[in-house]
Amino acid sequence: MAVIDLRQRSGILFLAVMLLHVVLISAQVNSKSGVPVLEAVMFGIFSEAQRSMTGVVSGVRRVWSGYIGLRHLKQENDALKRDLAAAQIAAQEQSALASRARGLEKLLELRDRTSLQTAAAEIIGTAPTQDFRTVTIDKGTREGLRPDMAVIAPAGVVGRVVVPSSRAAKVQLLIDRNAAAGAVVERSRAQGLAIGGGEDLLEMTYVSETADIVAGDQVMTSGIDGIYPKGFAIGRVERVEKNGGAYKKIVVRPAVDFRALEEVLIVLTPMAGHDAGSVE
Repeated sequence: MAVIDLRQRSGILFLAVMLLHVVLISAQVNSKSGVPVLEAVMFGIFSEAQRSMTGVVSGVRRVWSGYIGLRHLKQENDALKRDLAAAQIAAQEQSALASRARGLEKLLELRDRTSLQTAAAEIIGTAPTQDFRTVTIDKGTREGLRPDMAVIAPAGVVGRVVVPSSRAAKVQLLIDRNAAAGAVVERSRAQGLAIGGGEDLLEMTYVSETADIVAGDQVMTSGIDGIYPKGFAIGRVERVEKNGGAYKKIVVRPAVDFRALEEVLIVLTPMAGHDAGSVE
């Protein structure tokens, strides 16, 4: 066993000595270009290693640059999205302000056209059910509001004050099931009573079967109820149905879009014997 180990060590030593001789000879022998062979070989080995390392580093740099670029692009994209959202919100705010301004302008025009003493109010709440169609306004007894005062809008009749408090009031809309107003057909002067249906329609009742009424006729307040001033729009006749008795059933589409109502006028002038004149 010892003889075999000695032979292996001698062989390894011999190979090492031979390799050293080759290295020394290579260091002394020049190539055709005058560069030592050992230097040329080592240069080739190290140059390939450098080439590989440079490729790896370049790849890492490209990946890193791409990652940084994507991060910057994402940041710019997020910033653009925030700017766009802010611009959209600002546009909506401007649109809302413009719409509010148009509504107030129409309200002022209505106040200027009529001889009635009025107070402007803003709707701040609505009834939660369809059975009781009411809204709450931001004016009350401090501004002179009293029960049964008429509430109007540029389009026509809104309803009446039913429960005023010091700084607010509940308004019963004309389409409430318990609401009613004296009505007259503008063209034929046929009279009746416009009552609420609880939804978005009115019914003109107590109209004679022989009355001249057709779809499209304008229905106005007659003033006989002592609440609503005469001459304000209630709505237009949508259809006329025979009721089988002495009266016709007349369905009226309200002039006011109650779903889009925001500002109103409360009529402070007592209605006894008062005529609002020609208010369109």
